[in-house]
Amino acid sequence: MKILVTGGAGFIGSNFIHYIISEHSDWEIINLDKLTYAGNLENLKNVEGNPRYRFVRGDITDGKLVGSLLQEGIDAIVNFAAESHVDRSILDVLPFIETNIKGTQTLLEGAHQYKVGKFIQVSTDEVYGSTEKGKFIEESPLSPNSPYAASKAAADLLCHAYWKTYQLPLVITRCSNNLGPFQFPEKLIPLAITNALEDKSIPIYGDGLNIRDWISVLDHCRALDFVLQKGEPGEIYNIAANQEKTNLELIHELLDIMGKPQSLITFVTDRPGHDRRYALDITKITRELGWKPTYSFEQALTATVNWYVNHESWWRQIKSGDYAGYYDRMYSHR
Repeated sequence: MKILVTGGAGFIGSNFIHYIISEHSDWEIINLDKLTYAGNLENLKNVEGNPRYRFVRGDITDGKLVGSLLQEGIDAIVNFAAESHVDRSILDVLPFIETNIKGTQTLLEGAHQYKVGKFIQVSTDEVYGSTEKGKFIEESPLSPNSPYAASKAAADLLCHAYWKTYQLPLVITRCSNNLGPFQFPEKLIPLAITNALEDKSIPIYGDGLNIRDWISVLDHCRALDFVLQKGEPGEIYNIAANQEKTNLELIHELLDIMGKPQSLITFVTDRPGHDRRYALDITKITRELGWKPTYSFEQALTATVNWYVNHESWWRQIKSGDYAGYYDRMYSHR
């Protein structure tokens, strides 16, 4: 199988590439990535010399480039490419519209034109919005509450339209919050780990009681492999691990693992439209495809902490750049 992975230099995309190269000795990957601030080729150092892997720098909104790659005989597209940070979408929504909506449409059109065998749209639980009780199923209505989530919901609807109109063999996956290596240190867990290692304060929005369901990125990659091989065209699959934590519980556990004081926690003004709780029902993917998560939250969190501890040069290089100024600006006005 020959796969076009878009956004493969980012957090989940790079983990997926490592997973596929390791698990499927006869599969080939082309990684198309624009290398925006969160794309990092250091994430893929271990595979860059592999003859079954090739990197192409480019934008998924570039139809000519996408077409030239699809002409090579691509069997499947797995679309990770996205602007994904809610805070950034609040400050400037336009890049989210450009990449998450226009970029997805460009890939869909290319897949339709060149008759790609399967298209996997990697979406998010945030498209469902927030719920105080119960869990979202795949048929739950979309009710996004941030510009980021709205852009991903719009992309999902475009995907559905290409399935209904053109019978494009397409599957949408919606996953809960991931944790693991290579995550850009603007997200909660890597921000908390790296700040704790530097004995700096860890900002938590509002009262810290917002709830997220956490899954190891490795379990997410396994689930995507299942969907790639067994997923039915036109279907949506929720992916999660049923491991809900408030943000405050999460940081308490993280600091305990690291042997750092709870006094590092600093509460900051909540962000606009902050969803209170996400929760996904994964009955469908478990029953129909046979996938289930394998890593406990404690295992995944400990492994993630250890990775950042052992890869200090990776995150220090990032935090010494524009990122530092960005977060100074982000938290100064909240």
